[in-house]
Amino acid sequence: MNEVEKLRVLLPHWIEHNQGHAEECRKWADQLDDENVSSSLKGALEAMEQVTRQLQDALDKAGGPMDDKAHGHHHHHHH
Repeated sequence: MNEVEKLRVLLPHWIEHNQGHAEECRKWADQLDDENVSSSLKGALEAMEQVTRQLQDALDKAGGPMDDKAHGHHHHHHH
């Protein structure tokens, strides 16, 4: 498997992981009474959304996601 193929496996997971963080950040920003903190979280959220767009762009340019099962790839997430 070459580097681009590896990225086609990794990028979808990075995108999903980043989106999960963005969702959690949004929940916190929406529930806070402190507007200063909420504003900072919303700024971070915008940056995370931009990162997701860039990661998706990279995935699109790499040829889209690989079919893990068809290629026999198994990987584990460590958080």
